[in-house]
Amino acid sequence: MFRFDADKAAEFCDGTRRRDFLHAGALSTLGLGMTQFSALKALGAVDQSKTDVNCIFLMLVGAPSQLDTWDMKPNAPTEIRGPFKSIKTNVPGIEISENFPRMAKHADKYSIVRGMNHTAAAVHDTGHQMMQTGRLFQGGVEHPHIGCVLNKLKGPKGDVPAHVLLPRPIGNTGGNMPHGQSAGFLGKTFDPFVLNADPSDPNFRVPDMLPPDYLSALRVDRRRNWREAVDKAVNRFETSQDARLMDNTFHQAYTLMSSQKAREAFELHREPEAVREKYGLNRFGQSCLLARRMVEAGVRFVTVNMFETVFDEITWDIHGSKPFSPISCYKDLVGPMFDNAYASLLEELSERGLLANTMVVACGEFGRTPKINPAGGRDHWPQCWSILMGGGPLKNGTIVGASDEIGAYPKDRPTTPAEVAATIYKGLGIDLHLELPGAQGRPIPIVERGVEPIQQLLG
Repeated sequence: MFRFDADKAAEFCDGTRRRDFLHAGALSTLGLGMTQFSALKALGAVDQSKTDVNCIFLMLVGAPSQLDTWDMKPNAPTEIRGPFKSIKTNVPGIEISENFPRMAKHADKYSIVRGMNHTAAAVHDTGHQMMQTGRLFQGGVEHPHIGCVLNKLKGPKGDVPAHVLLPRPIGNTGGNMPHGQSAGFLGKTFDPFVLNADPSDPNFRVPDMLPPDYLSALRVDRRRNWREAVDKAVNRFETSQDARLMDNTFHQAYTLMSSQKAREAFELHREPEAVREKYGLNRFGQSCLLARRMVEAGVRFVTVNMFETVFDEITWDIHGSKPFSPISCYKDLVGPMFDNAYASLLEELSERGLLANTMVVACGEFGRTPKINPAGGRDHWPQCWSILMGGGPLKNGTIVGASDEIGAYPKDRPTTPAEVAATIYKGLGIDLHLELPGAQGRPIPIVERGVEPIQQLLG
């Protein structure tokens, strides 16, 4: 992101020094030029009939338990079925946990994929990578987030970024590995625009898009003069790679910062208080409301992290003892928080005619152990879990796959993170045979060869 607010010098690895009042960070607003986009369409790599499909991706950091959310086992033994009861939804044959009463009224607006599984390590970071990129990072290759690929292939619409991440990137979840939320080998040019702020804070503002307070009195039409001042101060910096990247993206950053439409998209105070309360006056609830506003403003892909860590915070990570969460939080805090935000998002997207061209995906990084542990919680279990997918071209109101009688393993239609990624790409109108430029120009397939989308959701 571009910022114009610091007052100390910085030194680059090439030895060049400059004033740190200009930051060239995640320069996410640069996408393909229209000529390149048109060329891709001409080659059939981008389906022109689906060029305006959007996606809101809710990353449920911590990993929800399938047995206490969307794959209930009411007839299993107590130590398996857990403390919660199942309830009917507005779609006959679909039941979910009692912790999601509002969501139960909107089962016709999403589908449940119940056979999710992967064979990698049961580590949060690994699951985050696989669910958001479709791949496991191996051999030093960091694969790009789906939204970053979309940014490269289609670029932004108008003044807003192609991909926005709310509210902050995932932090420490114990593995000290990348979480799959960057552009990876595509380069920082295609990183998401990161809000880096809590939208539920009463003093919420967008720090990387608005000028600092001491510059707020300057007229907008004078902001172009900033570059002239910067150029005089960074003559040595201009020959570096970072400077060339900055030069290519300065116009996009200026447009984002000076566009009234872009600024207004982030201004939650424009929403009626009743609407904000409906989503929940918490970080996740307000981020989901902001995601709706982003899509309305033209953002193609919005990633929302429900939590930033699993330590010393109540999350989906219900090991049962500190520094993790108790299973009771699904009823007392986490469940209602998700229920209000997710149901409100689906309601408003539907009411505003946006659900027809906006996929909404809600997923954790793995599931939880079928048997409750001695601490009264459930541990990591990548062998089977459930996720939610719907909206856009995806089929709603159905169940894909099934788990066995204790929710331990897929019994029908096993589904991998790679297939989820392929389904999202397909829904966005992107050719699954497309290759991306990797390191040293080596082409890397957008999904692994042979991976197919979930046809039950696209039929």
